[in-house]
Amino acid sequence: MGRGAYVDGITVPKEMSQPIFHEPGHDHDRCTADALAHAETLCAQRAQRLTPIRRQVLTTLLESHKPLGAYEIIDRAPAGTPRPAPITIYRALDFLREQGLVHRIESRNAFVACVGNHASGDLVVFLICEDCGEVGEASSEGITDQLKSAARAAGFTPKAPVIEISGICAHCRQASA
Repeated sequence: MGRGAYVDGITVPKEMSQPIFHEPGHDHDRCTADALAHAETLCAQRAQRLTPIRRQVLTTLLESHKPLGAYEIIDRAPAGTPRPAPITIYRALDFLREQGLVHRIESRNAFVACVGNHASGDLVVFLICEDCGEVGEASSEGITDQLKSAARAAGFTPKAPVIEISGICAHCRQASA
């Protein structure tokens, strides 16, 4: 992976089409449409089905930019549609996680759409804003290499290498200044 922009000690890969934190007022419909198109292409390449419920769950997460629990996803179901059962949502989330389209934010027991373009097994760094609740997804080649080396030295194989960092995003910091 080539180096990209360097933001607060985190290297953002060139391949990432999304910023770590979206600008207030960004074209939300466009970023959601782009991410859904990517998901459809990825599923087609892998001979997987992006069923209507899977698509709806992913759309709900993409529209939020904030971590959502299964019941929050259910509450955001489109008006006039049957209320999905929690098990249906969890199955859709499991599928989306397996495809690398969704991540689980352990500290929040919630899920967020994956906007990074990273390989399976790469370290994912979540920057969680304590003010607005948005989650930024970044990576750090240096930290990834150090953690992989430490894991190898211990004879350990990481299953889901994730780091969650809480703080204040630049947008909220600027708004409070």
